[in-house]
Amino acid sequence: MANPYAGEVALVLDGEGHVLKLTLGALAELENWLQTDSLPALVERFEAGGFTARDVLALVCAGLRGGGWNGEPADLAKAEIGGGPLEAARVAAQLLALSFRPPQ
Repeated sequence: MANPYAGEVALVLDGEGHVLKLTLGALAELENWLQTDSLPALVERFEAGGFTARDVLALVCAGLRGGGWNGEPADLAKAEIGGGPLEAARVAAQLLALSFRPPQ
């Protein structure tokens, strides 16, 4: 079960539930995979609706890895995501929102 107060989001992958979380290590991997200069730029792309499928794939993969999954982006690209691409995009956006919200 995902805890949004801990920055966690749930996703079904190949019929199995997973918890995603953007840890510091996951964020570093995300920067590397997307070769981005800054994470705020990625957040802005999502807020403006200018994200790509590659952005979603990398973000979901980073969140999965932060949650303990050991796969790679290529593994995720072949997996069946419960809810399809729209759910993947929703989960990616929610991960960013939860990870970069001001402390409460």
